[in-house]
Amino acid sequence: MRKIQKKQKTQLKAIRPPKIVQVLYCAFIVQAMIVSFTTAAYAADDPLAVVNNLSTFIFGLIRAVGMILLGWGIVQVGLSLKSHDPSQRANGFLTLAGGIIITFSKEILDLITGG
Repeated sequence: MRKIQKKQKTQLKAIRPPKIVQVLYCAFIVQAMIVSFTTAAYAADDPLAVVNNLSTFIFGLIRAVGMILLGWGIVQVGLSLKSHDPSQRANGFLTLAGGIIITFSKEILDLITGG
């Protein structure tokens, strides 16, 4: 009976491929990903338009971070009102103010520079 159980256990073991096969498989996957994710970059006629598009994209990312901080500040203020914790309330209002400033950073910079 025990011989049968040992024989069944040895038959259930997974056979691993040799190390070279694993390395070649990983190299193939990496090469396939590199080929599939590459795109052609076409030059624009106006270099200033490229800079403006990049600036718009970066300020969009900054605005998204500001919105996240704004939402987290609202949550913190709400939780502090529930728990009656003044230090958490102060942190909530500071996060809220920081989120507002970060969200409207492009407009603030436009007002400062006059552009």
